[in-house]
Amino acid sequence: MYDFIQKFHSGWAYLALLVLLIAVVNSFIGMSSKKDFTSKDRKIALFALIAIHTQLLVGLILYFVSPNGLNMIKAVGMGGLTTESRLLALEHPLINIIAIVLITIGWSKHKKLIASESKFKTFSIFYGLGLVLILSRIPWKIWF
Repeated sequence: MYDFIQKFHSGWAYLALLVLLIAVVNSFIGMSSKKDFTSKDRKIALFALIAIHTQLLVGLILYFVSPNGLNMIKAVGMGGLTTESRLLALEHPLINIIAIVLITIGWSKHKKLIASESKFKTFSIFYGLGLVLILSRIPWKIWF
């Protein structure tokens, strides 16, 4: 079961990052070109939100069934964490949860806005920050 969840988490990450990147680029283009915010723009942002939340759910499941998750937290007390194990056990989950919270805040804030430029700006800021945070804590050595 662990292997399936781990492979799904890694594979889904490509899709989730692609959709999030598309949402960020779409919001920057919409903001800079001053176009109207349409249902297509809303759907792109919604698909990114759903993909990222799915990734979070699978990641949390993986964290609790993985030998790299909770077991490594025990090593913190003994001072036995390496740079790579600290990334997997602490930094990756914590920073990605913060990123997903930012993305969720961006989605919630856009619903209260009326002006198209404000909606695009909100998505650009919150989804963009979330994307940067996620990219900063991907375990690249394991991923490739």
